[in-house]
Amino acid sequence: MPSLAGKVAIVTGASRGIGRAIALKLAGNGASIVVNYAGNADKAQEVVTEIEKLGVQAVAVKADVSKVAEVQGLFEQTLKHFAKLDILVNNAGIAFYKPITQVTEEDFDRIFAINVKGTYFACQQAAQHMAEGGRIINFSSSTTVMMLPSYSAYVATKGAVEQITRVLAKELGAKAIAVNVISPGPTDTELFREGKTQEQIDHLAQMAAFGKLGEVQEIADVVAFLASDEAKWITGQNIRVNGGIA
Repeated sequence: MPSLAGKVAIVTGASRGIGRAIALKLAGNGASIVVNYAGNADKAQEVVTEIEKLGVQAVAVKADVSKVAEVQGLFEQTLKHFAKLDILVNNAGIAFYKPITQVTEEDFDRIFAINVKGTYFACQQAAQHMAEGGRIINFSSSTTVMMLPSYSAYVATKGAVEQITRVLAKELGAKAIAVNVISPGPTDTELFREGKTQEQIDHLAQMAAFGKLGEVQEIADVVAFLASDEAKWITGQNIRVNGGIA
């Protein structure tokens, strides 16, 4: 019996990259999936089709997580289709890399709106609607401890997510809801490659103990573990899935 049979999961930002891999992994373990996307309906529907081939249910739901009303709508649609929620994966996020002197107010507001506000209010909805014993899995980044020039705004958002996770783990413990955060290292996705030269990408890959970029499946595997009953005694933790980057 698949370990997540009968469970319902929302995966934000699930139309591509790490989110897509997570949605497929959880579905492969038996969970029904809400494939959240912000703009690319065709890509999201492709993920739904792949999931349905695995013999489980899926639905694509459009929602810009930077807008609270749309986050609320995402949860309303989830409950309408599946009548419950067991797992929330807050994967949706953006990144940019600029020296602090070049960061605009618009840059700052947008990255915080998606990476922090989106995560926070999705957690708020989960706190209200998630079944007892549920799982919330947030996303940070191993760059929060790496002191990389031009990453200041990005790591500020991820540091906020780490602290939200710690507090909510205690706050939601009475409902046996486990709240953890995953901090990937450099992982080979479109988002990661955006705005980087090949030289920068190669340098980051070599910083890992294994001398390579992470792969989306390696992140998805850890999410699936945290979503499972085998991880029920793990909460408030930051799991650095980074190949030993330092």
